[in-house]
Amino acid sequence: MDNKKNSDISSEEHTLFVKYIAEQKKPVDRARKIYEVSPKYRVFTVYIEKFKEFKRGLHAVLNELRAAGPDDVLELRINSSGGLVNEGKQFYNLIEEKFHKRTVAYLDNRGYSMGALLFCMADRRVIYPYSDLMFHNYSSGVSGKGGEILSHVTHKDKILIKFFQSLIVKRGFLTQDEFENMLIGKDYWMDAQEMCRRKIATHVIYKGRQIKARKYLKLLEQQS
Repeated sequence: MDNKKNSDISSEEHTLFVKYIAEQKKPVDRARKIYEVSPKYRVFTVYIEKFKEFKRGLHAVLNELRAAGPDDVLELRINSSGGLVNEGKQFYNLIEEKFHKRTVAYLDNRGYSMGALLFCMADRRVIYPYSDLMFHNYSSGVSGKGGEILSHVTHKDKILIKFFQSLIVKRGFLTQDEFENMLIGKDYWMDAQEMCRRKIATHVIYKGRQIKARKYLKLLEQQS
């Protein structure tokens, strides 16, 4: 791995960069020459825009991500107005399969709809002072015979509500009442302060440092 060069793959809407991190030794006892060794690994950084891929470029990105090893890290850079939930669920499946507990997301700079849900999937969720986020219910269109439309819509609605609920309600980002209001049409727009208050954001990039969300809120209180 040490001899490999960093690489990148682009699709219509997303770009993947792969960075190789060499093995590192941290001295524990210099006199006895005892070191703590951090294994070599890769950082997969994906820049996320709209979820609306219709060509094979996304396959190349996902295939490269599925080659991740047990120490590799996924870093998502999100600047998305949303798009196809089906495509977003592919990233969810990928995180569950290959990057469980090793995913970091940066809201750089907006995350609306599916972009917001992707941000919520990460273990460490980093924002900037002017990042913003929006939750709302999905949009869809179906054609066909009446009975087919009804069964399709009923099935899809049941699956998507469970998916949304697992990311938003079970993690405490919206209350059940707020979620039910969302399902009947309410949009929830949030700035950096609100994301920190609701614990959607875990960290904030502030004046060149990455600080915890609760510390950022305290700094805002001191400035007001």
